[in-house]
Amino acid sequence: MTQKQKRERLSLIVEKLKEIYPDALCALEWQGEPWRLLIMGRLSAQCTDARVNVVCRKLFEKYPSPKAIMEADTQDLEEIIRPCGLYRVKAQNTKDACAMLVEEFGGVIPDSMEELLKFPGVGRKVANLLLGDLYRKGGVVADTHCMRICGRFGMYPEGLKDPVKVERILTPLLDAGEISDFCHRIVQFGRDVCTARNPQCASCPLKELCERGRKQGGE
Repeated sequence: MTQKQKRERLSLIVEKLKEIYPDALCALEWQGEPWRLLIMGRLSAQCTDARVNVVCRKLFEKYPSPKAIMEADTQDLEEIIRPCGLYRVKAQNTKDACAMLVEEFGGVIPDSMEELLKFPGVGRKVANLLLGDLYRKGGVVADTHCMRICGRFGMYPEGLKDPVKVERILTPLLDAGEISDFCHRIVQFGRDVCTARNPQCASCPLKELCERGRKQGGE
């Protein structure tokens, strides 16, 4: 497909996903508190959003502010965060990120990629999540669902797992105002229909807009 054809197809996919998922909900339950989304985004690396939600209910109940986490005992943070994996690194990143947020940014999440990437453990994926959900700007959040599904759609070769490349390919194909909601809907779609191992191609509502779906002929 040409760039124009990809953009046109993705535009149709965006509209179809809006019909399927009218509410574009973030899978992380950050309760409208920006600092929580910063922490949860970091904890979600190599961990499911569902597990992060469970862990963070306990974390935020015990430490209800960035200052509280900044001053928390590191070993206690490690025990709470342990179910998310890589718990030692994540606990230290969480503590350090909260200190940076309080001491350098006055508790306000910055609105630029450059500044967000200064936070320990924050890469482009989490930065784009924050920029999209908090400020309605930024690029594609290239998580596993997004990379898998958009490859199947035909936006790039299936199997591409470089999140930076995926972000750079997809961002110019989407209207800026649609990017954040599209990423949330793709996660929902990836859980419900376009799963990693057994995608429901035969009954998929997007199969006519999908390269894999077309090749399989709905089979």
